[in-house]
Amino acid sequence: MALFLREHPHLERPGRGHPALRGCAEVDWSRIPGCPAGTPALFRGLLDRDAAPEAKRLLTNVLMDGVFRMSPAMPAALPFLLRLAADPEVPVRSGLLDVVVVAAELSQPVDADDERAVLLLGSEDEHPERERCRVAFAGHASSLHALLDAATRDGLLTADDRAALLSAAGPH
Repeated sequence: MALFLREHPHLERPGRGHPALRGCAEVDWSRIPGCPAGTPALFRGLLDRDAAPEAKRLLTNVLMDGVFRMSPAMPAALPFLLRLAADPEVPVRSGLLDVVVVAAELSQPVDADDERAVLLLGSEDEHPERERCRVAFAGHASSLHALLDAATRDGLLTADDRAALLSAAGPH
């Protein structure tokens, strides 16, 4: 992260904000376990053509604790990811869409009676970020539907991806 900010110092300053990042600077990212205070700079980096690929890589590392585990930061990041992934002008849009779909898949409840699933994914009690992500998806349903409309129109979503996103938002 430090190297990224040295290479792109202009991203440390909020400047004029993109509508998709409304509220991002107000999140106390450093209070979220494992989340650096400079996270808003990574979000701003997603909008910069030169910085976007590295910003997406670093942000994905912040948001994912491992292959099948979201970090505690994912629920706070989802509103911004949903809005950014809906914007065709975002340089790494398809990569952000992948992150959102993975979050939707990993947000699904794990059946406590399914020993294999609990072994692989952990229990709901061990991973409260799953429920928090479901709440974020549901709470930002309008952004989710805007993303679904835009990504479907642009041919970026498979039927399975669309179903995963709709499922994550819960019943309407």
